[in-house]
Amino acid sequence: MIVRGGSGCRIRTPRTRAWAMMGGATTGWMWVWLVLVVVGLLVLGYVAVRLVQGGRASGRSGPDPGAGSSARRILDERYARGEIEEEEYRRGREVLG
Repeated sequence: MIVRGGSGCRIRTPRTRAWAMMGGATTGWMWVWLVLVVVGLLVLGYVAVRLVQGGRASGRSGPDPGAGSSARRILDERYARGEIEEEEYRRGREVLG
């Protein structure tokens, strides 16, 4: 079928006509949905990996076992710099264990 318009003639095939009938102008929404599905799959994959790894960065609950050693190191440094007296240093060592 030949359609005559303002810019000349163009041939309209059954395929282009079907495309127009299916809403050729709405194909932009198809891209939006595709992006949303891809983002959703990425988020789902991220959550699945986090669950398999234990959910948290360390996978442990409760206090950090390395916290005592860093606190003791800070106490030692403060004592070495003269910021605290020997009595306060000894009390701090007792509290930390």
